Amino acid sequence: MATIAVLGTMDTKGEEHAFVANLIKQRGHQVLVIDTGTLDAPKLKPDITRFEVAAAAGADLNALVAKKDRGEAVAAMSRGAPVVLARLVADKRIDGVISLGGGGGTAISTAAMRALPIGFPKVMVSTLASGNTAPYVGVKDIVMFPSVVDVAGINRISRQILTRAAGAICGMVESVPSPGEDKPIIVASMFGNTTDCVQAAKKTLEAAGYEVLVFHATGTGGRAMESLIESGMVAGVLDITTTELADELAGGILGAGPTRCEAAARHGVPAIVTPGCLDMVNFGGPETVPSKFADRTFYQHNPQVTLMRTSPEECAELGRILAEKINLSTAPVTVLLPLKAISVISAPGQKFHDPIADRILFTALKAFLRKDIEVVELDCAINAPEFARACAEKLLANLAQRKEG
Repeated sequence: MATIAVLGTMDTKGEEHAFVANLIKQRGHQVLVIDTGTLDAPKLKPDITRFEVAAAAGADLNALVAKKDRGEAVAAMSRGAPVVLARLVADKRIDGVISLGGGGGTAISTAAMRALPIGFPKVMVSTLASGNTAPYVGVKDIVMFPSVVDVAGINRISRQILTRAAGAICGMVESVPSPGEDKPIIVASMFGNTTDCVQAAKKTLEAAGYEVLVFHATGTGGRAMESLIESGMVAGVLDITTTELADELAGGILGAGPTRCEAAARHGVPAIVTPGCLDMVNFGGPETVPSKFADRTFYQHNPQVTLMRTSPEECAELGRILAEKINLSTAPVTVLLPLKAISVISAPGQKFHDPIADRILFTALKAFLRKDIEVVELDCAINAPEFARACAEKLLANLAQRKEG
């Protein structure tokens, strides 16, 4: 028997949460009700009250209610609910969580779910699930169920949706993954333009006894990788594809936020870093490229993706940015530079071949890098077998150095 948290606004959505709670009990599981409502009295009796949730955010619920500012109340609950839920998980009092909501309820409950570890069962039934869910899911494995109709009573549509959602969370807590071999984890960043390098390095690292998790450097992938590093689960980082920094700098669509490339450095995780695909910035179709870039060099990757070659000026700035992030490192780290090409399409004869821009990138990176950080320059392209081998071997050496230290 598992315990499933039923989290939500028990004033406006109490009837619907009670329906789901009863279905969970019918499957033989227990429920723990958490109220995040701030309006009327709860229609479903909570095990953890709204006052406790507000207090976890350092807020006085009575004062919030007196202000009659719903936005401020939702913000307070969005701060308190993650604290409450994370504490319950840490204390092993719950095995899964489900919530139902509209805009405010979804904001509160998904904020709480994002505070939980990857792999912990999380289900959100939401009126917003058919749109852009990125702000709610973030980099966590939250299962979003479209409510189809509003979460406003039990009817022939909501009954089907809520029944399936209750079944989903029950199935998730009943399906416990096997422990596996528990090999130490290495995370790697990859793009289509660095696939051969990452795949070859991955084989070497796996042969050495590591499990390698590959993240697609599309913004979300970079943020997910950084989040996993921060969780403490990662032994080493194979950061071959740092391209998201270029999108962040130039306004492309695949930026991973201002802290990309900092988690390993700040958390003392051994790493290797390369300027993989810093020759490109990603936009959508050609019509989405800002007019200020009209005179730049472009490559049409597919009808939905337009790549823009980074300029010498941008490369100088990217070299400085990447160096300053690497300089934060407290664990062994090595920078590897493929002097002939940092992507498939920057090789000689390809559309993005610009040796001057690449040289400026490398020069800036080395100039701003801490003098005690090792730099290895190889006279080959990033996808050459010898570059992949060097990346894997240097990471293994850094891992061994960390163990010896």
